Amino acid sequence: MIIIYVTFSNHDEARRVCQHLLEKKLIACANFFPVESMFNVKGKTQKEVEIAAYLKTKNEYWQEAKKEIEKEHSYSVPCVLKIDAECSLKYDEWLEEELD
Repeated sequence: MIIIYVTFSNHDEARRVCQHLLEKKLIACANFFPVESMFNVKGKTQKEVEIAAYLKTKNEYWQEAKKEIEKEHSYSVPCVLKIDAECSLKYDEWLEEELD
């Protein structure tokens, strides 16, 4: 199992992109959290309130999911991170069932 961590400009965008991924069966689940972000753009520090999403899927879907996220995302340089994860047997069975 992997977790794909993505930040979005707002909740509506996060839901729209994740709904797209769910419909394509590229993820089994998405969780959303409000976050305060600080980052540099062209040498200037910016602060934004964003929505962070944890997307749960299988490693074999990483490349296609990343491609779809980048295609649907409003940012020119979206944060899309892959995190390897271990989970309980029952959760892993559920994830496999949802994605097959």
